[in-house]
Amino acid sequence: MKKFLSLCLLIATVILFQAFTAVKKPAKVLVFSKTKGFRHGSIGVGKTTIQKLGLSHNFEVDTTENADVFTEANLKQYATIIFLSTTGDVLNDAQQAAFERYIQAGGGYVGIHAATDTEYDWPWYGKLAGAYFTSHPAIQDARFVIKDKNHPSTKFFTDSVWLHKDELYNFKDINPDIKVLITLDEKSYKGGKNGAFHPFSWYHNFDGGRAFYTSMGHTNEAWAEEKFLNHLWGGIEYAIGKQKKLDYSKAKSKLL
Repeated sequence: MKKFLSLCLLIATVILFQAFTAVKKPAKVLVFSKTKGFRHGSIGVGKTTIQKLGLSHNFEVDTTENADVFTEANLKQYATIIFLSTTGDVLNDAQQAAFERYIQAGGGYVGIHAATDTEYDWPWYGKLAGAYFTSHPAIQDARFVIKDKNHPSTKFFTDSVWLHKDELYNFKDINPDIKVLITLDEKSYKGGKNGAFHPFSWYHNFDGGRAFYTSMGHTNEAWAEEKFLNHLWGGIEYAIGKQKKLDYSKAKSKLL
């Protein structure tokens, strides 16, 4: 009888151990906010808010402005990399190669606001981000048109139009392969230069990875707006994906 009870205890212990180890570890994201041009005052509140989103939605958040962390060995621990209002030339050639390989291995990218005002001499990045910033008028209210409600970043919208105040970017070199989520109604404000079709938030699969971009987030007030935070979390969720292990056998870029 004692042997039988001991066996039952052993089996129960093994089952509990397997159940415990089968629990997924929280996804980890890296928020990168290095600037070599204009620096947005909302970067600080942006970092704090993304950390709070991590607590609410069970993902871990590291933050840095040190481009030296862009190595293959370091990036492979992250489910997605968030470029938070980066500006200018923030990565050297070796760091760029490491980031390309990360995306090619199945990594995720989230670009927020000035992430499109970044790395103009790196065409691969421009295609990943989806466009490059060209100009903006004064901060003002505008009509944001929800074009796709089937994405995690927009599925919560009940209406097709969102009235929102932000810095309204104009873009160039828009990647024709992006899947547009939200557009701007240029008739609702002054200073738009993209015409009747003005993408403002989008996503796409790119070079083996997943990319999401939103041009919102210039002001501190935007980071306290529930709809913007739901939109951003949905984009992060998409970029994190199913947490499959990165497959560097698919990486094509060469490390430098």
